[in-house]
Amino acid sequence: MPVSAAYRPDPRFPALGEEFADPVAAADFPKTILRYRNNRAAAGVGLDSLSDEEWIAHFGRFAPLPDNIDPPLAQRYHGHQFRVYNPELGDGRGFLFAQLREAGTDRLLDLGTKGSGKTPWSRTADGRLTLKGGVREVLATAMLEALGVPTSRTFSLVETGENLVRGDEPSPTRSSVLVRLSHSHIRFGTFQRHAFFQRADRIQALTDHVVETYYPELSDAADKGAALLGAVVARMARLTARWMAAGFVHGVLNTDNMSLTGESFDYGPYRFLPRSDPAFTAAYFDQTGLYAFGRQPEAVFWNLQQLAGCLTLIGETEPLVAALNAFGPAYRRELSAALLARLGLTPNDEDTDFALSQALLKGMAAAGDRVRWEPVFFDWFCGSTHRALAGPRGEVYGEAPFVEFRRLLADYTPDRPERLTHPMFGKAEPEELLYDEIEAIWEPIAADDDWSEFEAKLARIEAVRLGWGLPAQGT
Repeated sequence: MPVSAAYRPDPRFPALGEEFADPVAAADFPKTILRYRNNRAAAGVGLDSLSDEEWIAHFGRFAPLPDNIDPPLAQRYHGHQFRVYNPELGDGRGFLFAQLREAGTDRLLDLGTKGSGKTPWSRTADGRLTLKGGVREVLATAMLEALGVPTSRTFSLVETGENLVRGDEPSPTRSSVLVRLSHSHIRFGTFQRHAFFQRADRIQALTDHVVETYYPELSDAADKGAALLGAVVARMARLTARWMAAGFVHGVLNTDNMSLTGESFDYGPYRFLPRSDPAFTAAYFDQTGLYAFGRQPEAVFWNLQQLAGCLTLIGETEPLVAALNAFGPAYRRELSAALLARLGLTPNDEDTDFALSQALLKGMAAAGDRVRWEPVFFDWFCGSTHRALAGPRGEVYGEAPFVEFRRLLADYTPDRPERLTHPMFGKAEPEELLYDEIEAIWEPIAADDDWSEFEAKLARIEAVRLGWGLPAQGT
């Protein structure tokens, strides 16, 4: 196959052994129609030179990549789902397909699937992914990357020609298989499985693997479990803060959806906020609001506590508690940093940055339905008071709830103000990804197989990524 010199296979996960995953085979799909390929991501791992036919062979039919994982591996894990422990989880419709090094960073990245067929962990499910679900995940990962959120990247989406029955959307509906590129697919729930069986030896082996593979700077730590937890706490504080700054609601913050490398992945009933609303939920089945927008930091911290509980099998409790206690201060710093990055401002000191962030959030909350979430950052980018007050929401910004924000803003300098010359900022309104638009993008696909709105949206999101110019985070 015509891989480039940037293709560097490095399959590490299989060495953990048979207690961590099961060999599986992909489903034999009736059709394989390529709907999306991420050429920018592919270039980073040396796979951009594949023809579409070769691409489908590997990411629709799952012919092994050279010198990589063969056969694919469905990972074993447990997890808390809405805080109820479930010991019957695992990769039920996906597998780890390949591991390879990223050009420029040398990071180890995973190619994992969603909708690739049944595994030993499918239970009563069919192991498939709806095409609409695949489309939604492509859009989610593209927008989150554009907004500076550490996230998996959708690598490929192939329609597979089956009719699926689902209770939460009109059926029968079309099927697909998705491939995502992530820093890791090891989850909090991976640790939980082996803690459930009281296997300290496997917790130690998993800890050693994660440290060696993803946190080599911790390799000389006297207490690797506590050191690893501290590093994961820091990564999760950053991820959570960037979700909040992006106005993003993941929807299903179960422990099996938490990655040890602190990246967001597996997008089901996500939403972007239409306006400031701490009680906003993404999942229709989240009837108690457990994973509401404003409760996401609490949910992530609870999940970190479960990970810490697993690590007590190999270490003392006190250092693990100290690592957990770092989450609150880290989250406060990261939230200020994330909001300042979204505003295009150069940070000052920690207390002043926090005060500005809180003044902004209070102003947005008081404005309610009068301002949407995303336009606030668009209007105030690089601290341009004149631009904000002269814009369509200027009247709201001139009122009392924003007085403190405007006062504090005067002490800040813009970060790379030349970004305001990007054509994106010449538009009257920013690019958003609200629920109704996603439905509108799907409608012509479902009705007429018309992908033009989907492709146009991705082009606009790419312009957003370039326009914001936010530092790359995660994959």
